[in-house]
Amino acid sequence: DGYPVVAAADPLRGPASDAAALRTVLDHVKGPKIVVGHSYGGNVISEATTGDPEVKALVYVAAFLPAPGESALELTNKYPGSTLPGALDPVTYQQADGSTATDLYIRQDKFHHQFAADVPVRQAALMAAEQRPIAQAALEEKATTAAWKTKPSWDIITTEDLNIPPAVQRFMAERAHAHTTEVAASHSVAVSHPHLVADVIERAARTTVR
Repeated sequence: DGYPVVAAADPLRGPASDAAALRTVLDHVKGPKIVVGHSYGGNVISEATTGDPEVKALVYVAAFLPAPGESALELTNKYPGSTLPGALDPVTYQQADGSTATDLYIRQDKFHHQFAADVPVRQAALMAAEQRPIAQAALEEKATTAAWKTKPSWDIITTEDLNIPPAVQRFMAERAHAHTTEVAASHSVAVSHPHLVADVIERAARTTVR
């Protein structure tokens, strides 16, 4: 629709280090920006965009909006409804310094139901095969800043989400005074309802970028 778009890669290692990586992209892209985060990406954009005057709005898509001192895991467990723990496939590995760390995948046989129930089965199977793991430590790391406290925010709340319970999403959106859109969708709402997600992002752009 005429907007320049960059899909920045998220390392999925931890909010602080991932935010630093995202800031290198934001610094490279000149001019006003709308920054969008899905799921744990909400933690990352909340940290990366704090104090950046070129970021005019934030769009959270079935995402976390943590306050300083909160982690994704803590927020997930604030209200019941997440069935993610039982669908995870943890992989522990040794790091270069000799310590161990754990990456989390979603089991491929549970991916469709858990993550993308409203996505066609074959497409969900491809998503399951291509998924990148998140470090377990990333979900436990506490936020240090919250850009949504000072920037206009939009939030798409997914009412059939099995990862982040809808009650948790509503709590965070209300606290952030976000412009909310609720949709009966799975956690993979950007795949199952791409036009709705794009419309909310464009609405944020039209409202805040002059």
